[in-house]
Amino acid sequence: MSIRKIVIPVAGLGTRLFPTTKALPKEMLPVGRYPAIQLVVEEMAASNLKKFLFITSRSKTIIENQFDNNVDIVIHLEQNGRLTDLDDLDYNRQGIEFFYTRQQVPPGATKPQGTGAAIAAAEHFVDNEHFVVAYGDTIIDSPHTPNLIGRMIETHLKYNATCTLGVRLVPDQLVNRYGIVQPAPDEVLNAESFVIDDIVEKPDLEKTPSNLAVSARYIFGPEIFNEIRKLQPSSDGELGVTDAIRGLIQSGHTVRCVQLQSDEIRYDIGSHETYFKAFIDFALQDPDCGEAIKAYLESLTAKESL
Repeated sequence: MSIRKIVIPVAGLGTRLFPTTKALPKEMLPVGRYPAIQLVVEEMAASNLKKFLFITSRSKTIIENQFDNNVDIVIHLEQNGRLTDLDDLDYNRQGIEFFYTRQQVPPGATKPQGTGAAIAAAEHFVDNEHFVVAYGDTIIDSPHTPNLIGRMIETHLKYNATCTLGVRLVPDQLVNRYGIVQPAPDEVLNAESFVIDDIVEKPDLEKTPSNLAVSARYIFGPEIFNEIRKLQPSSDGELGVTDAIRGLIQSGHTVRCVQLQSDEIRYDIGSHETYFKAFIDFALQDPDCGEAIKAYLESLTAKESL
């Protein structure tokens, strides 16, 4: 078995970033030199994933345009001797294919039904294979080879898992924002991976089973679709993937976790504060402008200290 397909949900409204996202999807906001979604694609391509399905909505056609070869731009760059600027973006040469489908809004609803419904829309694309899910508004910056998703794929295949989750430690005050996993008894948490026997969505601190939060990276077997079909919408009308994962565990399937390493950083482009921090970090890493941006920030700090 190999894993070659990836599903990227990008149909959300991005209302927490309004008005920035009034006309531009949050996945297309620049993070340093590249849009956030492009950094996600690069992360996945580094682990040899070749078939991408974006779960989009009516307002997200700009994402499709990002991964098309714009003939006008190609001609302009060729005329100006800059055709090599496209080398890193030539996904066709890398054997990468992009597919798109829209997440439908149910009659009477005013927004998409959440991550569970987005994943369900990929069932025919998956075609009974194991596949990766990565949120399009979350970047995992890793200096390692293999990166997080690469290690997750290795673990998933090694242990013949039905589901593998990327997780990271979060402080107490953040456990109520994420799906939190409960490691099985006697599991060694600093091992390459570990088994869990439960997962809870946004628990109160007093009831949390751990401080290990799911970090927007998943690998699923096709069994996940049956679990999604069993779900009932929550009070806000959404189908959450956490309850579907819990269903896998309760049905006796193996669910494992791979933890982010200490020097791997999760960037959530979900609020203005987290977006600004991500942009600054990636701007500082830019090979052409990084040192100038660092000097500029230092000059601002010096002015404030006067």
